[in-house]
Amino acid sequence: MAASKPVEAPGGGGTAGLSRWQLALVLGAPVLLGAGAIYLWGRRAARRGKGANERKTPEGRASPGPGGEGGSGQPDGPGHEETSPLGRAQAAKNKGNKYFKAGKYELAIQCYTEAIRLCPPEKNLDLSTFYQNRAAAYEQLQKWTEVAQDCTKAVELNPKYVKALFRRAKAHEKLDNKKECLEDVTAVCILEAFQNQQSMLLADKVLKLLGKEKAKEKYKNREPLMPSPQFIKSYFSSFTDDIISQPLLKGEKSDEDKDKEGEASEVKENSGYLRAKQYMEEENYDKIISESTKEIEAKGKYMAEALLLRATFYLLIGNASAAKPDLDQVISMEDANVKLRANALIKRGSMFMQQQQPMLSTQDFNMAADIDPQNADVYHHRGQLKILLDQIEEAVEDFDECIRLRPNSALAQAQKCFALYRQAYTGSNALTVQAAMKGFEDVIKKFPKCAEGYALYAQALTDQQQFGKADEMYDKCIDLEPDNATTYVHKGLLQLQWKQDLDKGLELISKAIEIDNKCDFAYETMGTIEVQRGNLDKAIEMFNKAINLAKSEMEMAHLYSLCDAAYAQTEVAKKYGLKPPTL
Repeated sequence: MAASKPVEAPGGGGTAGLSRWQLALVLGAPVLLGAGAIYLWGRRAARRGKGANERKTPEGRASPGPGGEGGSGQPDGPGHEETSPLGRAQAAKNKGNKYFKAGKYELAIQCYTEAIRLCPPEKNLDLSTFYQNRAAAYEQLQKWTEVAQDCTKAVELNPKYVKALFRRAKAHEKLDNKKECLEDVTAVCILEAFQNQQSMLLADKVLKLLGKEKAKEKYKNREPLMPSPQFIKSYFSSFTDDIISQPLLKGEKSDEDKDKEGEASEVKENSGYLRAKQYMEEENYDKIISESTKEIEAKGKYMAEALLLRATFYLLIGNASAAKPDLDQVISMEDANVKLRANALIKRGSMFMQQQQPMLSTQDFNMAADIDPQNADVYHHRGQLKILLDQIEEAVEDFDECIRLRPNSALAQAQKCFALYRQAYTGSNALTVQAAMKGFEDVIKKFPKCAEGYALYAQALTDQQQFGKADEMYDKCIDLEPDNATTYVHKGLLQLQWKQDLDKGLELISKAIEIDNKCDFAYETMGTIEVQRGNLDKAIEMFNKAINLAKSEMEMAHLYSLCDAAYAQTEVAKKYGLKPPTL
């Protein structure tokens, strides 16, 4: 398999590489100036740690500046006539600030209330400050409804008032108003040009919560969807010791010449499992679960194989809850072929990883290694798991063991090389990076027909900004696997980073969708790019298509986060006329 989506769980045929949100940002700063997806920017800016600001103090100045920020909380200097209504309001506010600093919040609220009463109604900025200060005092008393109400007054008077918007966002978070919280913090992030860590962390937090909440409901009620034949074949190609994916033996077919006349050959035995295997060879995947079920209900001689095959297709259509009992049963069959049990453990372990249960996943992979220590698949897929867990040295050891057992495993050698490269790259070790890049050259020279080797090398070359050579590697992937949609997505992303060629990038990603209209990664990437272009309605449409194709609840939650980020920006644009810079 080549150019797979990054960070698939082990057993899913995925590349151990960059995470999906990192891939979306791989375009780089020259292109993504002021990226549109809050979620994506949040992950990057939060790591920079810039501009953290607790925003605890009330406003000290009467009039917030252009960005809505006030002073340090210190009382104003001389210059206001205390005999005027505004002067008396300022005096009340200053007195409130002193009480606030002393921790006397109830008295501070009384003073701010007096300032609001005295302030001339046409003095919008001053009045907004007084409301925001009172909200700050209510916040200290954890009166979240009052905080939200006063911040709303402040924002109505000064729509770009950052402190009031952020304080209201926090109040909405406490009140469990996630949608309103997200809209407010989105406005704040745009006003602050995505430079404040505290705002970014809140945006990231609420997007994750919304994503998980929506995905849980959607995933529970989703219609099962069979992936594309290309995806299914790629999935099975990542196993070499998987009995259920092996072709039917000659003796299991009754007439091998029938299919020459366009008729499917029939199996000799009246076996649901063997019929299911026949349908696999014909790529008639929709009938496999029902035929496997017949074998299981009949308690036929291929019952263990049928359970594993049915579980595998339950996993492929995204029905993990149905897959688990079948996998459990196979694993508990001590008289079953050990390779069946090991394969079931690999797949259950992969399922646990998708469900973000790494301890259970690790236990299953370790158990598979214990019961079938000569099974190369165990080490190959456990190596992928170790990369996901950032245990690179252990991952390399597993890939080495896989290669020892199967010296011609091109996939394991390519992924080992990529693991070594990521370790060197993240450690900023120029010599080991150079050695890892040389390793890629050796792999593709030794296995010139391994598309995954070229794909992983292309990702490393992109990291090293060797864009022309990376492009050549993706072309080789396409030559070897012209129906692999994800290769076109990666090549499209490369055009954006390398040449800032938006039209070419979109053309390639559109080609991916043409090849495989069930490629959720293509829709997700298209949506991310449309966000950058400011086409938020189009982006939301793409994200929703990806959501309907997501193969796990975890993937669905991630996609909902992207979709909600885009939707929040549409609302902020309507309410405040705020938009981040676009491509």
